[in-house]
Amino acid sequence: MAAPASLPPEPVGPPEPVGPPEPVDQDEYRRLSDLLAVGLAVVTTRQGPHDLAVTVDSYLDLSYDPPTMLVALYGMSRAAEAVEEAGHCCLTLLTADQQELADRFGTPGAPLQGMLNGLEVSRTAAGDAILPGGLAHFALRVDQAVDAATHRLLIGQVVEMGEGRLDIGPAVRFAGEKRGLA
Repeated sequence: MAAPASLPPEPVGPPEPVGPPEPVDQDEYRRLSDLLAVGLAVVTTRQGPHDLAVTVDSYLDLSYDPPTMLVALYGMSRAAEAVEEAGHCCLTLLTADQQELADRFGTPGAPLQGMLNGLEVSRTAAGDAILPGGLAHFALRVDQAVDAATHRLLIGQVVEMGEGRLDIGPAVRFAGEKRGLA
């Protein structure tokens, strides 16, 4: 009977680095990452007497215990600064027929005053706007902020939430375009 062949020893610890990774082409990354189908939402908060609203597509639920969400905002934006300063915000998930709201609040350099003119919003206990007609909304108390590349990741416990219209699907961005699910 032949003796079993001996295997090489298992490596211990992480592999030895082979040098810095080659940089990824940013244009190609943008093109390929646009193939992610992501839901569109609007984050609202108050800055003094003014409402601030911005369209986002980078958010997620982190935990059910306690209910916790993360919202990524451009780190140098008024929105990131305002949400962090206020310590709270509201995330309204948009429906497929709310593309105009995604465009309205996704325009860079939009004026701070009058952002919500013409909308009949309701309010969270903290005073943040809940946009009408969304799928759902989540009021967050920001507990942590983390820098990640060019963005600020705002992590917060859900302190209020509500269901909206479920008769229409979500607004999504896919391949650089806003659409509904079909």
